[in-house]
Amino acid sequence: MKKARLIYNPTSGREMAKRNIAYILDRLEEAGYEASAYATKGKGDATKGARKAVKRKFDMVIAAGGDGTINEVINGLAEQEYRPRLGVLPLGTTNDFARAVNIPRDIVKACDVLCGGYDMPIDIGKVNDRFFINIAGAGKLTELTYDVPSKLKTMLGQMAYYMKGIEMLPSIRPTKVTIDYDDRTFSGNIMMILVSNTNSVGGFEKLAPEASLNDGKFDLIILKEANLAEFIRLASLATRGEHMKDPKVIYAQASRIRIHTHERMQLNIDGEYGGDLPSEIVNLYQHLHLMVPKEVAEAQQLRLETAVKSEV
Repeated sequence: MKKARLIYNPTSGREMAKRNIAYILDRLEEAGYEASAYATKGKGDATKGARKAVKRKFDMVIAAGGDGTINEVINGLAEQEYRPRLGVLPLGTTNDFARAVNIPRDIVKACDVLCGGYDMPIDIGKVNDRFFINIAGAGKLTELTYDVPSKLKTMLGQMAYYMKGIEMLPSIRPTKVTIDYDDRTFSGNIMMILVSNTNSVGGFEKLAPEASLNDGKFDLIILKEANLAEFIRLASLATRGEHMKDPKVIYAQASRIRIHTHERMQLNIDGEYGGDLPSEIVNLYQHLHLMVPKEVAEAQQLRLETAVKSEV
């Protein structure tokens, strides 16, 4: 019999996972899995739980929580020779990754995806000795996520980040960097760097509209030095996906990115602190298999086939 391990944050998303644990396990059992659960108690527990599931050769490991829980789980899977399929139940405050792959927040429909049997290969990122599945970013704007109290995040969700961003805007200053991406280089003052694996970042669903989860490349977005008025204009354009050709924005696709800084700059990985720069960010091509809705798996396969035909 196949085995599934549910790793959940009992406090995430108004305790949604904790309140629905019996239902989730029943659905997995009905789908033919021997199902069990692992509740996290603190930072790093989801990674430990994922490593235990790998050691016991589970067929699927499910991250139930927000982007932070998913990040910890993939850090427990990515470094292993044997890697179970990854399932996601988006029950956290921020669910950018789940949104990007159309996994519903509704618990019943999300369980339909887990039990539906459709999976697809996905890229993940490696930066130094850590891994990420959705986004790596740097710059003062990305650091605001560390300053939002957990209680406020639970109460207000994504709105808490927007409130903090508005508060910080007047004090944000540019940082001088040098960025090597594949065979190209940028050097100058920037407000923000985003290395994205999906189109959904920080609640913006069109920030990297051309992003693909399994093409072996990241979408690199560099926001050059900008004043407050220019930043607000760009934020408005980004909600419509119309920011990519703006002269203040550099956009490229790359599989290997090196970032050097002239002052201290923190790296944000899937919404959490990921150490200080400099760093090298590497794309691990189709490193994991993710459970997704049928239409997402079919659309991704069609996209890859079309890309291959265009290269021939």
